[in-house]
Parts: sequence; C-alpha cells; structure tokens
Amino acid sequence: MAAYSDYLGATITVQYRLGDILLSATGVFVGDSGRSIFLEQHIEQRGRQNYFRWEIPYGNIQSIEKKSELAASSVTESIATAEARRECAAAAVAGSSSILPFSRPPKIA
Repeated sequence: MAAYSDYLGATITVQYRLGDILLSATGVFVGDSGRSIFLEQHIEQRGRQNYFRWEIPYGNIQSIEKKSELAASSVTESIATAEARRECAAAAVAGSSSILPFSRPPKIA
C-alpha cells in the first residue's frame, strides 16, 4: 500500500539518509510504488529543459514537508538567476582575456 500517495502532484522537500549522510531533495512528488517515492524537478539550463528524478526508498526517508507554490516558484527563480549570473561571469572572463596586454608565461615543470 502506498503510504505517501497523499502528496501526489505537490511540491515537497524530503530529508533522507544515504549511509551516514543526511540529504535533502525538493521537487514535485510524481509517484509512490509502495516501497519508494519518486520526485522530479524541471529546470532550464543554457536554454535547454532538463530534469532531475529521484527514487527514495521508504526506509531512507527521515521527513517529508509539503511546500507552498510560492516557495517552489522562488526556488526555481533562484536557480535561473544563479545560472544567468554564471553565464554573465563566464562571458566577462572570456571577453576580458583579450583586453590584457600580455599573457602569463608558461610554467616550466
């Protein structure tokens, strides 16, 4: 019997144990097999849609917390903002390398 099926379709945060490490995952609850739960998170990276999918066995789950839609959208916006900043920084570094008057001499081993 599926113990967590009430969360189906909701955005949740799961604290789960992997060996001696306590991890956290946030995503949309997409399935419950009766032995494991399944989370999915869709993100856009470099103009492409990507997704992460987790399968977490019941025995590893420490806690489950349902997130509000506002909190879930702010997490997605934070990821998109961080990606945009990373791309801007990479572009700035790539553009600034041609401005330098000289390059560093190669290191001799």
